[in-house]
Amino acid sequence: MTVKITWMIGGAQGSGVDTSASIFGNAVARAGYYIYGNREYHSNIKGRHSYFNLTISDVKMHSLSDEVNILATFDAETVFQHFMEARDYIIYDKTLEGTKISTVQSMEPERAEKIEKLLTSNGYGTTIKDALNYASSKGVKLVPVDYGKIISEVATELKLPTSVVERARNLIASAVSLRLLGIKLDYLRAALRVFFRNELYVRMNERASEKSYDLVQSAYNLPEIPVNGHRVQLDGNTAVALGKIAGGLRVQTYYPITPAADESTFIEDNEVVDVLDPETKELKKAGVLVFQSEDELSAVNMAIGAALTGVRAATATSGPGFSLMAEGIGWAGMNEAPVVVTYYMRGAPSTGMPTRGQQGDLLFAVNVSHGEFPRIVIASGDHVEAFWDAIWALNLAERYQTPVIHLVDKFLANSYSIIDESELDYKGKKIIDRGKLMYKEVEDYKRFQFTDDGISPRVPLGYAIMHYSGDEHNEYGIITEESENRIKMYEKRLKKLETADREIPEEQRLRVYGKDSDIAIVTWGSPKGPAIDAMDELASEGINVQVIQVKMFNPYPRNLIRKLLEGKKMIINLEANYTAQAAQLMKLNAGVEPTHYVLKWNGRPITRTEVKWAIKHILSNSNERRVVLNGGA
Repeated sequence: MTVKITWMIGGAQGSGVDTSASIFGNAVARAGYYIYGNREYHSNIKGRHSYFNLTISDVKMHSLSDEVNILATFDAETVFQHFMEARDYIIYDKTLEGTKISTVQSMEPERAEKIEKLLTSNGYGTTIKDALNYASSKGVKLVPVDYGKIISEVATELKLPTSVVERARNLIASAVSLRLLGIKLDYLRAALRVFFRNELYVRMNERASEKSYDLVQSAYNLPEIPVNGHRVQLDGNTAVALGKIAGGLRVQTYYPITPAADESTFIEDNEVVDVLDPETKELKKAGVLVFQSEDELSAVNMAIGAALTGVRAATATSGPGFSLMAEGIGWAGMNEAPVVVTYYMRGAPSTGMPTRGQQGDLLFAVNVSHGEFPRIVIASGDHVEAFWDAIWALNLAERYQTPVIHLVDKFLANSYSIIDESELDYKGKKIIDRGKLMYKEVEDYKRFQFTDDGISPRVPLGYAIMHYSGDEHNEYGIITEESENRIKMYEKRLKKLETADREIPEEQRLRVYGKDSDIAIVTWGSPKGPAIDAMDELASEGINVQVIQVKMFNPYPRNLIRKLLEGKKMIINLEANYTAQAAQLMKLNAGVEPTHYVLKWNGRPITRTEVKWAIKHILSNSNERRVVLNGGA
């Protein structure tokens, strides 16, 4: 039987929730288990509620569950926020039992009111003890821990101020959780040495963990699993960054914005790397210039300028930053500049919810900037795809000499999973395609030469005399508004998209999961994960569904999508926005309209629990065409 255990830890922003979750996940992975985790955090810097949801399994997982087996808490707010999600265990600070919800000032009033109403309507008061009793009445076992006592003992033993040892509070909850799972403490010790270089911090957290580990007995008795080969722990930002480096990126520009900035800072931390020479197949040192610009307008324009010099160039941004880049992307379209924009979608409009996720920008990406010109748009659905799609985006940009928008939603950017390293192995593969780029001097160079496929021979700046502007131009790039030239040049640019549509196999533009079925879930981006996990769980209950993930939206795989969906009794659209934007593009390009919609836009990730429930609900209520999800704290 497959192991599937959901663990969650929460606490105030800045209290080490993310660090403790990463250490805990690393320890679990060392025991041979796959994990899939996601962090949700408030947009303020410190103090508001943050939490980490983690799925532990002996098979590869792609999503989260709403049903939490172990809820690890060390503050009052986390108990109040998540006690309703707990199914097996709640670890909590027993000295906080008398805390009333009205005294937790960091809670948003709407959330506090909702929880108060739940408790009082069921005959309980509004303290931590009441919330725990409510959970206990549902079969949840309570694990009280005296955090203060453990911290005091460690401080005395190590002769440290209590204020310093307080930083180990979150590791106490992690150590208790590890014992419940039945995983050896040695794995946590090893993980601590990966995350902390300071020996004092290692020792402090070790002692706190050792004192906590023996407070409970193992409940799940998870056996160790032998691991064949190597595994890596990757989040979405890092996966894209590694893909860009492997794909020969030489210039990355950015202006800091959540959740895009982590990609650029990772590349910056690894500017000089070993890369595989596509010709000799040998490793050699190469560098990536990372430049933090004064704003997003500068970032995109600098990346475009770098691309004109012949290097592979990209930028990364989110929401408001992409809005600012629109004019620059239009300039790149007019001048057929091969630039990649990695676009991390988040809650909108305006500043919106900067640390929450959404898929509300698909139509914006497909139509970014004014006018008609080719924009190739791809979207990644998991961490392995994010790696390979980053390489693919660089290849597409240079092969078709056009802007490429690589969509990564916040849920994917800020989630991480354990991946078999073999899935990222590009050695011996031809992974770089530079199209019609030539490094040679050319006389009488026509940068925008008319060709049958719309793609002109390209040389970098300095190899020929060439002209670039934002205006319409002739083959040399010289500005002209002559009508026949306008028609030919306009058609030339758009012909590149026709060429891409002809050359890129439609099977590469979408993916199909599961056996053929009368029920198809059509999705894109990170909801692909919960869709395929729900598909597997539904199959065990005798419900057969198929998942179709669209990976490229421009040019759209219209012929294959029509073929795959022909004759389906139910076509269920799944995405994280209000207007079903991917469904709009499917109808526009392929003439296929979903029979049902499952949508979510509250900023929290779609879970496999929700998808499974939604499919069952639709099967029981087929006339209800639109199902809205609202899970997550």
